[in-house]
This record gives sequence, structure tokens and C-alpha cells, in this order.
Amino acid sequence: MYAIVDIGGMQWKVEETRTIKVPKLNTEPGKTVELKEVLLVVDKDQVNIGQPYVGNATIKATVISHGKDKKIVVFKKKRRKGYKVHKGHRQEFTELKIENIILGKAAPKATAAPKAATATKAAAAPKAKKTEAVKAPAKKAAPKTAAKGKADTKAPAKKTATKPKAAAKPKTAAKAKTAATSKTEATPKKAAKKATVKKSAGAAEKKED
Repeated sequence: MYAIVDIGGMQWKVEETRTIKVPKLNTEPGKTVELKEVLLVVDKDQVNIGQPYVGNATIKATVISHGKDKKIVVFKKKRRKGYKVHKGHRQEFTELKIENIILGKAAPKATAAPKAATATKAAAAPKAKKTEAVKAPAKKAAPKTAAKGKADTKAPAKKTATKPKAAAKPKTAAKAKTAATSKTEATPKKAAKKATVKKSAGAAEKKED
């Protein structure tokens, strides 16, 4: 029988009476720890897979000691830049001994009934919305008829606006009168010009004599 547990963001394969080194835990040596983030439990032919965790599984372990791993050297260099960094690191860990892998009874199936009820309600709600969406255009049909009525009332106003154009014809007659008067005024001016030309011609003849 073995299990897979999530400890410190890492997955560990765990068996009874086995010791493992995990990231440091804030517990004193000699105390027991219960690990409930179990991802998988395998017991002979029975396989329990969590979604994401197995709800009825727990693992009991005792803390043996705390310590540090070997030093790791971190060296960085950039050539022709005068850049060098030399650091060391020792990762802290906690040593655990697995005591028991407990797999309880499965949760009762009675909880599945409320889910089915909620599913039926959720399915019924979209249908009601669809029926409301279908009925909505029928209500909007009334404003269209009102809009047609407004268009019909506006149509006669356009016809009355075109009638005054026929009365505007006398303006052309007025223009003709003004043109005729201008011509009559222009003719005396021409006659006056001709008279002055004749007088000037007669005066020139007398001078020559």
C-alpha cells in the first residue's frame, strides 16, 4: 500500500515505515503530523484518485529531526565586465517517518440528490429566459404602428409646402417689368450720347470753315 502526497508544493511517494526528507515544517521533533493533501492511494487492486485530493484519506507521520543539506555553490561571472558573484546555499529540511496511511469509508451518495435538483433548476432557468426572449418582439410591434401613423400625418404637410411655389410666378413678370424699364431708361441715354456726338461734329466743321 502506498500513496502520493503533496508536501511543500512537491509530490512524494509514501509508504508505511519509510523516512523521507521534505521542505522544513514548523513542528518540533517527536510530534506527529497529519497530511491530508493526498493525491492518490493504491491498496492492492483498489485505486483511489483524488479530484484533486482524496477526501477520506490521511497520512500520519512523526517528525524525526530538522537539518540542512550539503552546501551548494552559486558562482556567476561576466567576462570583460569585472563581475563575479560567489554564494553558497544550504537547503533546510525536515525528516519524517510515515506511521500509517489511513483510508476511510467513502462519502455517502445521498449528497448527489441536491446536485441533481440544482441541475434541473439550472436547466429550467434558460428555458424560461428563451420564452421571454421570444415574447419580447411582440411587444415591440406596437411602436411600429405608431411610427407608421406619424409618417401618415407628416405626408400631407409636404403637399401643402409645394403649393406656394405656383404663386411665385409673378416674380418673373416683375423681373420683365424691371428689364423693360431699364431698357426705356437706357434708350434716352443713347439718344443723348448721339446728340452730343452730332454737336461735337458740327462744332468741328465750323472751326474748319
